Amino acid sequence: MPSLSDAIIKHSVAKPDAVALRGAGSEFTYKQTADAVLAYAGMLRDKGVGVGDRVLYIAPTVPEFAIAYFGINALGAVVLPANPLCTPSELAYYIEDAGVKLVIAWDGLSAAAREAAEAAGLEFIALEQGAAASSGTPIDAPVEMADDDIACILYTSGTTGKPKGAELTVGNLKSAARISGKLGDYTDEDAVATALPLFHVFGQASVMLATLEAGAPLNLMPRFHPKEFIDMIIENGVTAVGGVPTMWNAMLHVPGDVEEGAFDRLRLAVSGGASLPLEVLQAFERRFGCAILEGYGLTETCGMATFSRPGVPAPQGTVGLAVYESEVEVRDGEGNSVPTGERGEVFIKGPFVMRGYWQRPDATAETIIDGWLKTGDIGELDADGNLKIVDRAKDLIIRGGYNVYPSEIEETLYAHPDIVEAAVVGVPDNHYGEEVVAVVAAKPGSGLTAEDVTNWSTERLAAYKYPRAVVFVDELPKGPSGKILKRAIDRDPLLAAVEEFRAAKAAAKH
Repeated sequence: MPSLSDAIIKHSVAKPDAVALRGAGSEFTYKQTADAVLAYAGMLRDKGVGVGDRVLYIAPTVPEFAIAYFGINALGAVVLPANPLCTPSELAYYIEDAGVKLVIAWDGLSAAAREAAEAAGLEFIALEQGAAASSGTPIDAPVEMADDDIACILYTSGTTGKPKGAELTVGNLKSAARISGKLGDYTDEDAVATALPLFHVFGQASVMLATLEAGAPLNLMPRFHPKEFIDMIIENGVTAVGGVPTMWNAMLHVPGDVEEGAFDRLRLAVSGGASLPLEVLQAFERRFGCAILEGYGLTETCGMATFSRPGVPAPQGTVGLAVYESEVEVRDGEGNSVPTGERGEVFIKGPFVMRGYWQRPDATAETIIDGWLKTGDIGELDADGNLKIVDRAKDLIIRGGYNVYPSEIEETLYAHPDIVEAAVVGVPDNHYGEEVVAVVAAKPGSGLTAEDVTNWSTERLAAYKYPRAVVFVDELPKGPSGKILKRAIDRDPLLAAVEEFRAAKAAAKH
């Protein structure tokens, strides 16, 4: 019977002195990691936590995150990772909805968690550097669990309604780790690095679990800084990194050159979380000599769905084939598969598809249909089965009856040498139903104007697609994983910009 801690225990016996976790002033060998995990589980047992209990857990991307995470799971309890930026009221919702038994938070980020725990009458534990257990006796071995037992509940941020808790089972997460490792060709000779939040499914399943499954060292950075991340890659001989497009883009803008051969060991950059602009991909490979391979997945699929096969990069513009042990289909509104090259909603089937939404049977039934997960994403498959994500169904702009896919326009904008970040959104319009607006962060000192952006777009896009209004910002709002959050963009300046465009157009006619 499996446990998420199995790989750590195995490697602690086979290679006890090999580094497992490194970062933020801490380093643990596999033996030290296994001992710390079993001791942490013993402390939680001493505090009354048992099999199936839910534990709210808040920590940054540091080695201690893994210690407590696996400690919770080694006891057979369910870990509920949350964003360190959550407010007390958001945490209170998780506590009530999941029926949380205990709250753990990194000592430097614990104010909101302490307040939420106190309000709910729950015990609070501060996670400190070293992740030492403050009481109890270490457990002898991880609790054996069934594949279908819940190991983790991740709350999805959804654009409407209250967040729902995706139930990720032991089998789901172990499958994701195994498949990610196979796709990345990971061995214990690798060294993996990330600054992704580990409470997010990408950093947790595709990076942390996959790396430790392989027995490789995992190098962690709690807060992404492009220059420091580059330094970490060089100093620790990193062979593979995991990140999101905004990270790769920021690395490209770090000034100066690096010594020849500094990146010789870096062989793989895994990108997810958002569409990767082609210009960023090509520039990254030119500068760092490393290909970025783009994957696709959701919280509800442990971050898994499609990726390139080892040694066979996916065609540009696609996110690869269905990963091992899975299937991907594109269906129309009636649920029928569409012909090759036609667009429809993406459906996914595989061992990593969540069990369901915590205490939401109706939402589960709407999302998981005959074992297939309904994603809400629009995509198309080529003749070889490579998936192209066209957009989120909710991001689709319908302008004058035409379907406009923001990602296509964003791809065009990112190719402009003076544009650092771009997001395209639709705003209500009395004439066309919706109008296309570009929100742009320009390179400092470039002098880029709205007219420049419009001209660039009209030369490269059909007349119904190009942005009618351009709004400049210093930077775009981002979520914890670095993904641009379109829903957080203030709509008032966008509406005003469209009104200004309309007025200027009307004045020009007279």
